[in-house]
Amino acid sequence: MYGAQHLHEFGGLPAVDYQHTTDGGSRPAADAVAWRVFVDPYDDDRPWEEEFAAFLDTVDPAGVRALIIGQWGEAYEENSSVPIGLVTAAADRLTSLEAVFIGDLEAEEAEITWIQQSDVTALLAAFPALTELGVRGGSDLVFPPTKHERLRSLTIQAGGLPVEVVRGVLDSELPALERLDLWLGVSAYEGNTHVTDLAPLLSGSRFARLNHLGVRNSEIQNEIAAAIASAPVVAQLRVLDLSNGTLGDEGAAALLEGQPLTHLEVLDLHHHFLSAAMEERVRSALEPHGVRVDLSEKCEPWGDRGAEGRYTAVSE
Repeated sequence: MYGAQHLHEFGGLPAVDYQHTTDGGSRPAADAVAWRVFVDPYDDDRPWEEEFAAFLDTVDPAGVRALIIGQWGEAYEENSSVPIGLVTAAADRLTSLEAVFIGDLEAEEAEITWIQQSDVTALLAAFPALTELGVRGGSDLVFPPTKHERLRSLTIQAGGLPVEVVRGVLDSELPALERLDLWLGVSAYEGNTHVTDLAPLLSGSRFARLNHLGVRNSEIQNEIAAAIASAPVVAQLRVLDLSNGTLGDEGAAALLEGQPLTHLEVLDLHHHFLSAAMEERVRSALEPHGVRVDLSEKCEPWGDRGAEGRYTAVSE
């Protein structure tokens, strides 16, 4: 249903694969790209540890601004603790690092629910200047409450995001956070967050600088939309992203009947189950005020199950 693809850019930089066999003279400058370090466990016996060591020796680590951790082995059996440990151990060499993404695997390498993560907050502890952190995969993901002064963007992509992770994020002290993107997923893959668990976020009391909020890819997207309709956090937002979930007419109606949304720059509802009439209501209410509304990827429920046949964009 969903085919994850490698990142094309990260940290505001184009993503480039690092490979130890590449001619060193043809590589871009260390600070010009987001470097993806990966191995192919099926075609190369070289472990990620050796590939990363070669990366540090051939690309000036002091100039690296963005790092993408790709496949580190058989990610459905080996969790991310080894690559995270190696990156944090090199913190004294990666002195310009501002952005890290963990788990940039395509579906052919591992389905998103197969990716075994670990405690990703170790990266925040090791890199106090980090401004962007991205994670793909919710299995075994650990995110205890943490404090970080510089982080501006946090993205967690999952087919199922455990509520303990959501609570850890919302209990964290992240005073610089401007963008938060959480893919809640489905209960079949540990996506057990309820609307009440989002209360600290929706109250607007957690992240004073937040202006881009994504609460996405959820099988309770209508309940989330209804809660957001009266949530104080909305007043501070420029972008509201409720895409990739099971949003139907009931959720969209709740949004329109709640607080004004005309101050938004973007309302992203792509991958939705809205009727044509509701699509027109949403557009008519917001687009004349300059809000860019994304209603692409209109979906139809499976079979004759009605609302029960709705599905998220990302599950397995």
